[in-house]
Amino acid sequence: METASSGRVAGKVVLISGAASGMGASHVEFLVREGANVVVSDVQRELGEALVSRINAEAGRDATTFCELSVTSLEQWEAAVQAAVQSYGKLDALINNAGIPARGSVVDADVQEWNRAIDVNLTGSFYGMRAAVPELRKNETSSIVNVSSIAGLFGFKNRVAYSASKWAIHGLTKTSAMDFGPDGIRVNSIHPGSVNTPMTAGLKRGFDQVPLGRAADPQEVSPLVVYLVSDESRYVSGTDIAIDGGETAGNNMRPMN
Repeated sequence: METASSGRVAGKVVLISGAASGMGASHVEFLVREGANVVVSDVQRELGEALVSRINAEAGRDATTFCELSVTSLEQWEAAVQAAVQSYGKLDALINNAGIPARGSVVDADVQEWNRAIDVNLTGSFYGMRAAVPELRKNETSSIVNVSSIAGLFGFKNRVAYSASKWAIHGLTKTSAMDFGPDGIRVNSIHPGSVNTPMTAGLKRGFDQVPLGRAADPQEVSPLVVYLVSDESRYVSGTDIAIDGGETAGNNMRPMN
């Protein structure tokens, strides 16, 4: 297939989970704009195929392809990796973007909801890496970007399953950076704060705790993803990057007097 010849990630092949909407869709757009080819993976087939059609038309090339993916299935992950190789000849980067929310404390959280959050947010990322690493090892340099949350940097009241799964991604990332560094695979996690996406649309949120005083748009997160996929970040691995308007910098709500 035709590939872009210029851009910060020109010629890179990227697989993204949860890519049909929200931050994932924004990452697809930014990566294609910078020359990448992207496998759009999601359980939402209709949204994903519509995104692929629109982006390919705008790019004037077959820059994206859709692959239906439930991140809780290792077999579907392996099929998604093969779809990337069959469509574009290789795989340079994996973005573990799929995630779901979950409410409740240790006492009142629904046990099935706990299991589902761990399966999607944590085990889904583990499966993605397990499926992708054999192909990523074939390159001189490759990148894995695990999308965690600021809930993986400090505690979130009444969100025990969500926070636990996002903290676990933090550890998964750092350990894997050591395991796969000798193979030229960089592994990093990003930790968005409040972002305007379909997942957060129904939440009642205040922003007094955010120094910048607002939520981010997905388009403000995607440039960081482009950087971590690109060769500009060839010496960046094992790190966790908050992109949160300063929310984790300290107690922004502490009285001055």
